[in-house]
Amino acid sequence: MSRTTRTLRRSIVAVATPLVLVSLAACGDAKTDSVQVGYRGTAMEQNYDHGDLKAKFAAVKIPAPLPPAGASPPGPLPWKNVQVLNDISVGEFNRTMVAMSTWVAGTGNCAYCHNIANLASDTLPNGKPLYAKLVARRMLQMTRQINGQYSQHVKNTGVTCYTCHMGKPLPNGLWFYSSQTDYLRHYLDRDGARVVSREVAPSNMNRSSVKQTEWTYALMMSQSRSLGVNCTYCHNSRQFASWKEAPPARVTAYHGILMLRDVNQNYLAPLQPVYPAVRLGQQGDAPKAQCVTCHNGAYKPLYGAQMVKHYPALWGRAEWNGVPFQGLGPTMDSIAPMDSATKSAAPVVPPVKASSSRSVPAAAAMGAAGSLNQP
Repeated sequence: MSRTTRTLRRSIVAVATPLVLVSLAACGDAKTDSVQVGYRGTAMEQNYDHGDLKAKFAAVKIPAPLPPAGASPPGPLPWKNVQVLNDISVGEFNRTMVAMSTWVAGTGNCAYCHNIANLASDTLPNGKPLYAKLVARRMLQMTRQINGQYSQHVKNTGVTCYTCHMGKPLPNGLWFYSSQTDYLRHYLDRDGARVVSREVAPSNMNRSSVKQTEWTYALMMSQSRSLGVNCTYCHNSRQFASWKEAPPARVTAYHGILMLRDVNQNYLAPLQPVYPAVRLGQQGDAPKAQCVTCHNGAYKPLYGAQMVKHYPALWGRAEWNGVPFQGLGPTMDSIAPMDSATKSAAPVVPPVKASSSRSVPAAAAMGAAGSLNQP
């Protein structure tokens, strides 16, 4: 190599190196941490990209809790037609309403859910149903159900309206019936996702198929993206099917699936007659939830922020001790009186594909004829 060639190469390197460094810096923090979560040699690790985590964490804005309401005793409330939050004080009721309007509507405006001329009414001045109020009432019951009965999934963190809504009327990840969302019916009206074949030939006892395998992989990948983790967050890479060898997170995820089925079957899908057509899917079904609806790409929703400890109306008592309350207090069986038009509205039942061995009649998943009175 001649002296001229060596000099030219050194010049190129001298010029190119700063450009490469600037380019890497422009990409953000490129450092990645690998955290071992299982036995050595099983490749069970989680890889965390610093730049990605910083961006996601910066996007989470936790609203400051409102000033506490004080130690006033519960009820009776001076208002009419309060069907859920009637076991708390007037002060706690007011601050909960203000918080909810900010968490969901992002405006703090009571008119998003209420008829301002008559706050007790479930209809607008023109007689049309206040569907936002009817839905919010049922969502309050759902939030209490999650915080009270699903501690094996939400632990001592709990959920609030903000967990899913984050200041927006519609949470992320809502889904409707379609061929592209078939695998999400695991969260509604289909059984387990296991497709391990025990026999070579197909039979009534061996219904595992390539199609079912595709559903399972799609389901697992959606869960992985929803939490921002990989497969080994819940599975042992040497034996994916084994519960005995799986990390504890798999049990937590299983209870999350049970929770989603409860939420979708008993709270979200039965609201179909309440929603206007613009809020329904192409087949007329109500919006339903999946993992990303709460998690939004984080392994813990809102990265574990314990918002609910500041709002006893959603947790069940005034004192926070990190333990879910036992029971939901007074039972609220009806979310609203229904007019004759609503009572006669039949729920839209999507066609159930014959190719699915795991499907059940969709009407069963929507409650008794789509009734709003199902607990």
